[in-house]
Amino acid sequence: MRSQRQSGVTLVELMIVIAIAAILMAIGVPSYRYVTSANRVSGEINSLLGDMTFARYEAVKEGLSVQVCPAAATATTCAGSSTWSNGWIVLSNASATGGTAIVLRRQLPFSSFNSKDTLTTTSTQVVTFNREGFASGLSGVVNFSLHDINNTSSYTRCLMLGVSGVMSTGLNGASILGTTCS
Repeated sequence: MRSQRQSGVTLVELMIVIAIAAILMAIGVPSYRYVTSANRVSGEINSLLGDMTFARYEAVKEGLSVQVCPAAATATTCAGSSTWSNGWIVLSNASATGGTAIVLRRQLPFSSFNSKDTLTTTSTQVVTFNREGFASGLSGVVNFSLHDINNTSSYTRCLMLGVSGVMSTGLNGASILGTTCS
């Protein structure tokens, strides 16, 4: 009689492969969580940087003041607070020519992955760029800090805005425009 050889994997081989996969997942999942959270926070602060840059450009281009402020519930007027987590709006200050302010851009509240990130600023409720591109009405460098829901310092990102209109972003602890991001 001839013996037939069976092909396949043994239970021991299968258990070794499952153990290796479990070890790789245990190493990879925390790294993946960091990458996704850090990228989300960076994208949110870069969105504010883009809108601030747009507002400055529009102020110079149109020769009128342009404001960036936290949005109220209607998302067409300024909220009058220093919490920017509910979104912000870019307003053309057409009142200088006798008209009403026009919403040029609108950022809705952060909502990706049920994001509860908080964006606050040190001193201002409204940023106004004049026709020369300067941020008027500021007493110095303004720090916009974006924190994740757990306030994890490694995810914190900042946008610094100087009186001259210069802007820069950075990580927690970095010195930006002479001010520390925190």
